[in-house]
Amino acid sequence: MELEEYLKYDATGLAELVARGDVKPAELLALARERAEAVDPALNAIVRTFDGVADERAASELTGPFAGVPFLIKDLQQEYRGFPSTEGSRSLAGEVAAEHSLLVQRLLDAGLVIFGQTNTPEFGSKGVTESEFWGPARNPWNTAHTPGGSSGGSGAAVAAGIVPAAGANDGGGSIRIPAACNGLVGLKASRGLSPYGPRVGEVMFGMVTQGVVSRTVRDSAALYDAVIGPNSRAAYRAALPERPFAEHIRREPGTLRIGYSTASAITANPHPEAIAAVASAAELLTGLGHEVDEVRPPYDDKRLAEDFLTIWFASLYREILAIKERTGARDRDFEADTLAVGEIARCNGVGKLMAAIDHINDYTRDLAAFHDRYDYFLTPTLATPPLPIGTLTTPKWQQSGSRVLHRLHGGRVMRATGILDTLIEQNLGWVPYTQLANLTGRPAISVPLHWTAAGLPLGVQFVGRPGADGDLLQLAAQLEQARPWAHRHPAPVVHRTAEV
Repeated sequence: MELEEYLKYDATGLAELVARGDVKPAELLALARERAEAVDPALNAIVRTFDGVADERAASELTGPFAGVPFLIKDLQQEYRGFPSTEGSRSLAGEVAAEHSLLVQRLLDAGLVIFGQTNTPEFGSKGVTESEFWGPARNPWNTAHTPGGSSGGSGAAVAAGIVPAAGANDGGGSIRIPAACNGLVGLKASRGLSPYGPRVGEVMFGMVTQGVVSRTVRDSAALYDAVIGPNSRAAYRAALPERPFAEHIRREPGTLRIGYSTASAITANPHPEAIAAVASAAELLTGLGHEVDEVRPPYDDKRLAEDFLTIWFASLYREILAIKERTGARDRDFEADTLAVGEIARCNGVGKLMAAIDHINDYTRDLAAFHDRYDYFLTPTLATPPLPIGTLTTPKWQQSGSRVLHRLHGGRVMRATGILDTLIEQNLGWVPYTQLANLTGRPAISVPLHWTAAGLPLGVQFVGRPGADGDLLQLAAQLEQARPWAHRHPAPVVHRTAEV
């Protein structure tokens, strides 16, 4: 197989070739590495490779639905035994995983040949992938722009054709944001459906879910089929789908009621391209026979943003303390922004955190009432096209001040300066739509239906009822058939053509 042919296949198609004996796993691994060598110096998507281990695996007898297909995992909560999982932080550079994470083990059981880890921001804490430790990952559609975050390295690697799908996870949009930035499919699964463990049962009160980004809906469906399932160490068991997703997406979804909105109290004026993306999706859905209405957002997104960041900051603060205790890391081993939000969380105390957690009940009730009338809530995935690299970089003087205030326990000073409002505006202002699904535990998917006039992808998001994961994939499959996207490739992968 030649590289140009490799780029035409999704993971399901490559697995079929291996199963027929048309190509060997070692050949596919070599092609994935060849593509990485050609494009990754410009993208910085891959931060670590498992060369010897991957070669041995590719040469062995592999079984499973994706036997022999090359794959990458995220350098965050997707541990591979014998290698570090740094979570984008210098503080974890010396810690080696003692065992595979449950997700990684299930990916291996599916036959995938995992040969490296992808770039992520420190602790996955931003919607862009620009850690000080690994450096910025770049968008293959335009390397001056971000591939999103926190699964930005995975998104860039898939869009650039290194692999047809890659590991990702989502605590506030970290699957859907890179999917939208890179022209990919990104499903955030229902709470508890995709596996965490064995080291931890769930992250951030179940707000974080494991998953993938992929070029095709059928790959996402089949990969989730491969990894979801009972986990004896979990605190609870999520209801499993009645039929495999890969089978479900072959059925028509029927007539759906969909409410859409582009409004946000955080972002008063979403970019015209974001509005156009939703308008175009609404028109397409109407043409497919669905009932589509413009609606008011069914929740208070300004308060939700504050509550989300309160919970997120508290989780980061706990992460800092745990790493210091476990590894002996010092403040200098963490980024200034991480220390700053940790100090804000320390100052907030338990009362503010518990209030934020209590408010989740309100958002869940409001969204449930919306779903009494509508099957899905449609929004832009992003309020603006992918940001230029460095847009969210904190100025050096502010980083220095944050370190000083952290050392002096100056959280109250930080709060008095209005830093929380600034962080909401900067970090969530361009992605105000994605946190709802994490707080409420609902499934949500980003689908690549729109490209901007400048040639950058800009996805749209659908939020569904609990357990509607398969139905979301089913709708995405219908949209993919009506407006295909897998044939689109960014310039670093193939030469730009008139249809891109």
